[in-house]
Amino acid sequence: MTLTGFNDTLALVTGASGGIGAALVRQLLDSGCVVVATDLTVPMLAVHPRLHPRALDVTDSAAVEALVEATEAALGPIGFGISVAGVLQVGEVVGIDDAQWRRVFAVNADGVFHLGRALARVMTPRGQGAIVTVSSNAAGVPRHGMAAYAASKAAATMFTRCLGLELAPHGIRCNIVAPGSTLTPMQTGMWADSDGAQRVIDGNPATYKAGIPLRKLACPDDIAQAVMFLLSDQAGHIAMSDLYVDGGATLRG
Repeated sequence: MTLTGFNDTLALVTGASGGIGAALVRQLLDSGCVVVATDLTVPMLAVHPRLHPRALDVTDSAAVEALVEATEAALGPIGFGISVAGVLQVGEVVGIDDAQWRRVFAVNADGVFHLGRALARVMTPRGQGAIVTVSSNAAGVPRHGMAAYAASKAAATMFTRCLGLELAPHGIRCNIVAPGSTLTPMQTGMWADSDGAQRVIDGNPATYKAGIPLRKLACPDDIAQAVMFLLSDQAGHIAMSDLYVDGGATLRG
């Protein structure tokens, strides 16, 4: 099956410098989209005639609104919006300070809210569009030492579903992709040695973490492909869905 609905569609991606974000930008461009790729600093991506890299701090609501407005004025209507920007915070609750808690929520939850609200304002009058939030399987399964991250992703997930409920009558579909352990710098940064991947695959009973039934980590393209499906015409009747892409690690659908 060939996914359709991308040619000449304008897509806005946050977190475009990261592993998943960069993979998604490549796939969108390969499918014929015009892409505004954003990150905290201008993403250093391969030059492409349909690629427009921009700096964007998703925690700044005014900056998000301004970028959406400027993009529509310069390039045309935004058809796809994808929130990939995210930060990781690990540590037990008693060791997390207020600033760390606020930072992870500012990026992972507030950033999704800021983009979702800005896109809703421009997409609603047109009666079309698709929004995808890249969340985490940690949003639905407790993780030891990851309370701030998991809570922020749970907030982003539920916000996206509620936004989807509001926008569905206007023909706008909002969905979530929930990755599990994916081979990105965010994941490898938690490893102490070269056996980190195998430990993730095997799981850790001491911290109540299941392993990965498929016996492998995801790669960024795996997650990006799931996003592409939810954006495509072939997912035209899917809204408010929370698609887990984790090799079965959470033992749920």
